[in-house]
Amino acid sequence: MTTVSPFARATNDFDEPRISGREQTIEEMYSVPESFLEIEVRNPQTHGFGRKMYTDYEIVCKTNIPAFKLRHSLVRRRYSDFEAFRDVLERESTRVNIPPLPGKVFTNRFSDEVIEGRREGLERFLSIVAGHPLLQTGSKVLCAFLQDPAWEKSQWL
Repeated sequence: MTTVSPFARATNDFDEPRISGREQTIEEMYSVPESFLEIEVRNPQTHGFGRKMYTDYEIVCKTNIPAFKLRHSLVRRRYSDFEAFRDVLERESTRVNIPPLPGKVFTNRFSDEVIEGRREGLERFLSIVAGHPLLQTGSKVLCAFLQDPAWEKSQWL
């Protein structure tokens, strides 16, 4: 009796390469992709004193997607700006399910851990929203929020 290891690879039609054709060239492997979008939320800064304290975040956007006016941009936004942006997106884009923002924090909101957790959540939120094809082409507020340093929530609400 022959014992076959459960980890042995079975031989069948699936072992054949799925894509036939030529190999990629070095230029194709390492060239700029046809369309790309990189968003980074970084460099949180806390401003003010007492009850007037707030933290804002730098948003860096690099893209070659035609819907965006700039190839590279850098703006600063605070959490309340993200809340207003999300509200406008929800009203503007009824066919797209807009993901939630990271939750509000009421205690220790200026601790390094809380700020870093929020930064990561905001970056995840922006990557999902900005990467959505319907929002890239149909949203008026998306490009403005990501790229216009003079963006004001009062213009959109």
